Amino acid sequence: MPLQETQKRNNLAWLALFTSMTTLVCCALPILLVSLGLGATYAAMTDSAPWLITLGKYKAVTFFVAGILISGAAWFTWRPGRACPTDPILAAQCQRVDKWNKRALVLAISAWLIGFFAAYLAFPLQVWLEN
Repeated sequence: MPLQETQKRNNLAWLALFTSMTTLVCCALPILLVSLGLGATYAAMTDSAPWLITLGKYKAVTFFVAGILISGAAWFTWRPGRACPTDPILAAQCQRVDKWNKRALVLAISAWLIGFFAAYLAFPLQVWLEN
């Protein structure tokens, strides 16, 4: 496997992790802070980082872009026909990078799912359970 493809896979996995974390920051973190009675902390956070409000406004776009990047990273990480080089040193490096890419990808998928639940499912589920 060419080194460029390995680097592309690595970059995409970390980009997917970064974008999925934005879904947590925009949607799950505010709900968690307010639920724990830390509304003032959230207010101070949005005062010092006003871009959090913008992320919350455009959460559908944020989730869509993060989902596309996570899907691309998953394709590059788990696609069929992908192999490491035959050179033992390069093969060991490739396997180590693959292991870390898979960990980052699982973390990104988990973060995206938690953010999606907090943004779109938590409130309707609470309303449904109260009835």
